[in-house]
Amino acid sequence: MRITFLGTGTSQGVPVIACQCQVCQSQDKYDKRLRSSILIEYNDHTLVVDTGPDFRYQMLREKVLHLDAVLMTHPHKDHIAGLDDVRAFNYQQHSSIAIYGTEALHEALKREFYYAFTEIKYPGAPRLDLEEIKAGEPLFLFGKEIMPFEVLHYKMPVLGFRIDDFAYITDAKFISEETRKLLKGVKILVVNALQKESHISHLTLQEAITFAEDINADKTYFTHIGHRMGLHKEVSEELPPNIYLAYDRLQINLDESI
Repeated sequence: MRITFLGTGTSQGVPVIACQCQVCQSQDKYDKRLRSSILIEYNDHTLVVDTGPDFRYQMLREKVLHLDAVLMTHPHKDHIAGLDDVRAFNYQQHSSIAIYGTEALHEALKREFYYAFTEIKYPGAPRLDLEEIKAGEPLFLFGKEIMPFEVLHYKMPVLGFRIDDFAYITDAKFISEETRKLLKGVKILVVNALQKESHISHLTLQEAITFAEDINADKTYFTHIGHRMGLHKEVSEELPPNIYLAYDRLQINLDESI
């Protein structure tokens, strides 16, 4: 299984529009972050977790030619705004695309992309099959078990996903003991770390480090990073062993089967 980080930035991306801070003005490619999403490839199938505003460019940049399904974490715009662009895959594949998410997420999609769900559809509208999933109930997809689990983004439930020894969490502030037990034994953990200062709905850098040390994965990567975190190079030097800042286009191979 191969994981590609399509984006590792927070809702505004990095650089932030009109910002003159040192991170937003940095010329280091590691300080340029699209909105958070990952590409998952295994058994000759391709999945994406979230379709944010940068989805079209991310698909073009990575030369993705086929998409089998989308897993969605929650309905904030930085995670769903690019969904309309799956219609390119509809056209090329002559098929609809399955969108896996909670009932609440699907209701949000019906509001935001109403034209894809009307009885008489506008020609060229995306073709979406809404497949409901729930935290704690495994999904079997293309030969693997995918376990959705719940974290809290302030008071909003957000789904994370565990596949084999890999787990992905975005937009978390509180992670229950039940979820922590489910994550024990993962080899690769990805979790959000927004900035160093306290935040009402996101883990800070230190909170993410403490959580990573509790789970004790072989390697932990931080994502959903904001410009207030600091320069990628400088923050990376502050991190404990086996904990890293993820960056756009980073690839992780969990085995050699793909």
